Amino acid sequence: METYTDPAESLLMVLREKLGLYGTKAGCGKGECGVCTVLLDDRAVNSCLVPVGKVQGRKVETIENLSRGGKVHPIQEKFVEKGAVQCGFCTPGMVMSAYALLKENPRPNPDQVRVAISGNLCRCSGYKQIEEAIMLAADKLKD
Repeated sequence: METYTDPAESLLMVLREKLGLYGTKAGCGKGECGVCTVLLDDRAVNSCLVPVGKVQGRKVETIENLSRGGKVHPIQEKFVEKGAVQCGFCTPGMVMSAYALLKENPRPNPDQVRVAISGNLCRCSGYKQIEEAIMLAADKLKD
């Protein structure tokens, strides 16, 4: 099925409204909150700021990509285990930022984790649990 999409339309809106990938959340629409974070060519980006016309031929990964065969990704598992998920609104963006970090640097230190999620706002869980979850996921993934 082919659908026309305005190349200036945001990647976020195309993912949600045309492709039905609702895991990527819509937040501020200005690139300030990070809830719409996806990976574009293995780099975390705010999908609300990316015109869909700029992604042709590039690799886009959303939170939906992480679950395999009915199993959640170790990052998601550790978020739940450490209580880093409360309302869940920021979680997909946080997980995708963590995923990008761990793809690039499988053994980050706590400062690198803080930098990696610095573009993601959380109003419920607090960052301590999120940082701990990412460090635990890094440990699990290197096994």
